[in-house]
Amino acid sequence: MPIYIMFSKLTDEGRATLKRHPDRIKEVDAEIEMMGAKVLAQYATLGMYDFINILEAPNNETIAKVSIEIGSRGSVQLVTVPAIPVFEFIEKMG
Repeated sequence: MPIYIMFSKLTDEGRATLKRHPDRIKEVDAEIEMMGAKVLAQYATLGMYDFINILEAPNNETIAKVSIEIGSRGSVQLVTVPAIPVFEFIEKMG
């Protein structure tokens, strides 16, 4: 199944929500699964993005739905990119 990397940057509203309700992250993970994708790994980061999420989804349409739904809430700005496993990439280059 295709892999996607979602870079997340909290808005002021998102930071306030996370401070009040840190378990909200787990709730969003469950919502993502209900939309047809799965969170494989999640990292809190320092720097340009607050979180990096590794997701699995059946197709681009599903991950687009996830990005639009989560992003439309106003608590986070997202950048989502497809990821190709390096050995698969090398195989396709040959």
